[in-house]
Amino acid sequence: MPLDMQRHSWGAIFDWDGVIIDSAAQHEESWERLAREEGRPLPPDHFKRGFGMKNERIIPDLLGWKVDAADIRRLSLRKEALYREIICERGVSPLPGVAQWLRQLREAQIPCVIGSSTHRANIEVTLDLIGLASCFSSMVTSEDVKHGKPNPEVFLLAAKQIACPPERCVVFEDALVGIQAARAGCMKVVGVATTHSNTDLTGADVVVRRLDELDFQRINGWFSKADGKRQAMAVRS
Repeated sequence: MPLDMQRHSWGAIFDWDGVIIDSAAQHEESWERLAREEGRPLPPDHFKRGFGMKNERIIPDLLGWKVDAADIRRLSLRKEALYREIICERGVSPLPGVAQWLRQLREAQIPCVIGSSTHRANIEVTLDLIGLASCFSSMVTSEDVKHGKPNPEVFLLAAKQIACPPERCVVFEDALVGIQAARAGCMKVVGVATTHSNTDLTGADVVVRRLDELDFQRINGWFSKADGKRQAMAVRS
């Protein structure tokens, strides 16, 4: 259910992989297992290039697998099933600093929502494993969008879930296409340097290695300053 945004100064939208959990190794292995099952090759740079993109784009465009729409869907679902098998085999933990930052946002009553290209079942299974389901009011996932990042659709839908105007949202993102998507949606962006280096995350308002490095008052100030300007303009008019 959308939240009453009058209670909050801004909303937080979190990408999933590389921001809440480090699942790169598990995702890369799931692609390798899929390729072995299908007897198909994987380009050497496919994983880094495809990080943050929807499978429906990765399979035909980055992998170059010549298949029809039905096979793309079959391969995509199988890849994600393999991923869930891997995380259940090996376990998974939230990235350092994630739980602390989410706790701080909850204490400040900042609504949090997931906006990710990841499949919903992956997130639901992992949230149960890491015990953070109560930190998020809702989620927007791969199944909910027609256009993957860098299109801003996933983040715009996430903003609607918390009844927050896009310009009053902060996106937490590790992928370049995700930062581009947030910018296209007129949102503030915190870059998380997990899959890319600090210098690679151009376009972010601030870049951190872990979320508990963030200064809550600084981020909150992005919006209190904007409120002050609007109030001053209203008085002058």
